[in-house]
Amino acid sequence: MRRLIPTGEATRPVALTEAPQPVPAPGEALIKVEAFAPNRGETFLLEHPEPGLLPGKDIAGLVVQAAADGSGPGIGTRVVGHPARGGWAEYAAVPTHSLAALPDGLDTTRAAALPLAGITALRLLRTAGSVTGRRVLLTGASGGVGHYVTELAVGAGAEVTAVTATPARGERLKGMGARVVHEVDAARGPFDVVLESTGGAALPVALSRVRPGGLLVWFGQASRAPVTLDFFELLKGAQRVTIQHFHYAGAPYGSDLSALVRLVEQGRLHPEIGRTADWTETAATLIDLRERRIRGKAVLLTGGAR
Repeated sequence: MRRLIPTGEATRPVALTEAPQPVPAPGEALIKVEAFAPNRGETFLLEHPEPGLLPGKDIAGLVVQAAADGSGPGIGTRVVGHPARGGWAEYAAVPTHSLAALPDGLDTTRAAALPLAGITALRLLRTAGSVTGRRVLLTGASGGVGHYVTELAVGAGAEVTAVTATPARGERLKGMGARVVHEVDAARGPFDVVLESTGGAALPVALSRVRPGGLLVWFGQASRAPVTLDFFELLKGAQRVTIQHFHYAGAPYGSDLSALVRLVEQGRLHPEIGRTADWTETAATLIDLRERRIRGKAVLLTGGAR
């Protein structure tokens, strides 16, 4: 089969190569990958790839070999999956606890855009608690996670302010019902919950917008700049604010994937896909994703996607 592997080159971070087809463990199904979606965090790993790195965590396709232990979907089932690695290939072995079956109305292109960003959005909002009637500030909002969080939070009755770099990147979020600003300084607090993903100089400003007793959930550092907090500056702001570190990871993922699939099927969640391309264009797409030239998700097709 063919697989994308890291090259370590800045201008061509991955290349296609021939590789053995994966051999599934007893609790894994073999999936013929029809579509996969890279994540911006994966582009950073490719800058200095560790030996043996096989990227790829968001896939959709067809079960061609069911799990030997009898768990999970059978042969011929269309699925979305979230393997730990190795999804940028024609075939991938995926634990059955991290698969969800797809209904006829959900194509594999949209399904591939769901896993990491969608699971992150679901788990972020669970961490935040009920957002109905609450004011939520979301930074770095124009990526895949931001679109899912915004649509789900607005749908739950939250008043969402989304921070995006440009008006064009915030257009879809505005259409979802969010108030869009382009600098954290422009966000009119106080907010009950701040979901902060940029780090650097933005986090202290976002923190200053939290109401007394409110919550800031720190789930990323897209700026790639460290954060400096000054104790005395904090004293000038709201009291008793909680700062909570968040990372989405933790299998199993199957139940969350099933929830995302249901939300899409019910018309309550709409994957924002800024680019769809053949997987031979993965290298260029990764660069554009890293440089924030793609709004929402990018999906690469290996052939046969529908």
